[in-house]
Amino acid sequence: MKPYFLLLLFTNLAFSQAKIITWNLQDFGASKSDSTIIYIASIINNYDIAAIQEVVAGYGGPQAVAKLAEQLNRMGSKWQYTISNPTTSTAYKTERYAFLYKTKTIQLIGKPWLEQKHNQLIDREPYYGTFQHNNKQFTLVNFHAITKSKQPETEIKYFKFLPAQYPTLNLIFLGDFNCPQSHTVFNPLKKQGYKPAFTDQKTSLKKECINNNCLASEYDNIYYNSNTTTIKNPKPIHFYKDFKNFNHAKLITDHIPLTLEIYIN
Repeated sequence: MKPYFLLLLFTNLAFSQAKIITWNLQDFGASKSDSTIIYIASIINNYDIAAIQEVVAGYGGPQAVAKLAEQLNRMGSKWQYTISNPTTSTAYKTERYAFLYKTKTIQLIGKPWLEQKHNQLIDREPYYGTFQHNNKQFTLVNFHAITKSKQPETEIKYFKFLPAQYPTLNLIFLGDFNCPQSHTVFNPLKKQGYKPAFTDQKTSLKKECINNNCLASEYDNIYYNSNTTTIKNPKPIHFYKDFKNFNHAKLITDHIPLTLEIYIN
């Protein structure tokens, strides 16, 4: 391949990547101070779109997301957000999801929605949002599974049906699965071409951080269709290292965020 073709290819890749962050913000809206929201915004501001899990369903959740968007707007770029209705579960713990995105680089296509077909089988049914970046569309499937003790694989198993349910959408599953990517429940998705962006990456915080051993379990991840999507620079953000006191870090949340750049083929 001639050098100028290579340059053109790498240039197109560089300008076609959307930077995504997914983050479980424990009880967001119930116990986050203004300084905490400012800190969270300082992390998210480096990306184009954020998928947030564990927004409280009742009073405080939508208000906290709005405050986070307001803070992001003070940082130099225009941000918009969308927040889900409360999930329909009555058996466990209803919550909301949120997306925040930079309008300069990301366009929201249509109206986001909570999963309807499997909402009685998945406690906190996922929240879908279709976005466009440089004329390429992708749909983020924002999800927070039931806890490990309640066997999240019993609801994750329904994810294998979602690509066929939405055949025209380029689905990217992301969030807190409370289940490692090595679990066999993900095999049907993997057989369809979906790959985890992270392997052996612990994401939940321990109760105590001893000798820099601060992470407990491999719960959060991003699963992308390798037939349609290329990823670059998958990185965890060890935000707790910004704090001298580990307990102060845990006031932010009990999960680290995961980030990557996507290129739609």
